[in-house]
Amino acid sequence: MSPTDLRVKIFADGADLESIARLAEDPIIAGFTTNPTLMRAAGVTDYEGFSRSVLELIGTRPISFEVFSDNFDEMRAQARHIASWGPNVFVKVPVTDTAGRSTEEVQRDLVADGVQLNVTAVMTLTQVARIVDCLAGGPPSFLSVFAGRIADAGVDPIPTMVASVAAIADHPEIELIWASPREVLNIVQANDIGCQVITVTPDLLKKLGSVGRDLDEFSLDTVRMFHRDAQSAGYQLDLAAGADR
Repeated sequence: MSPTDLRVKIFADGADLESIARLAEDPIIAGFTTNPTLMRAAGVTDYEGFSRSVLELIGTRPISFEVFSDNFDEMRAQARHIASWGPNVFVKVPVTDTAGRSTEEVQRDLVADGVQLNVTAVMTLTQVARIVDCLAGGPPSFLSVFAGRIADAGVDPIPTMVASVAAIADHPEIELIWASPREVLNIVQANDIGCQVITVTPDLLKKLGSVGRDLDEFSLDTVRMFHRDAQSAGYQLDLAAGADR
């Protein structure tokens, strides 16, 4: 398998305009996502200004921007405003507020308004079922299950992701996002289970060329890398002195 054989769509995840501009030229990138944490880490201070700059770079490909209020009424207002930025905009709404209260009522109201949602920070099948019920029959939407964070908790995410694929099988308007991948293997796993989308950071995208490599060849390249770097560093051992000890 090569990267071009993948059926899963790759969405670039980040908040660096230079990287986004570069990735916008890559035909393998089918969409983009970002979030307030990535934006803060990238030094973004003007949320809307940054978002509109991203929209100028990516053309018609889908992009998800997140609400950041913890108040349900403000979430609705922010979502409607963000959605007005373009027809390819999806609005990220967290699965709960910071007190753990479900955002279902917000999701239902926004779906009724025709807002394209990306419900995010999802980690359990109970959450998945409730979100599908909110999004079903509405405009195109995404459901982001954080498989990487599930794995960080020491839990195999594959059963959750497989069940999530099944949960949306009768709802073509909903696409599942494998969020927070940790390694290239996750891209292959997402592809194999029929997940529609996976978000990938620029650092992980750099490794995508390794997909499908012959492992004997990969092993040899690794040996050569170790040797080359040791030579470049000028490492030496005084073997004669060691023999005298």
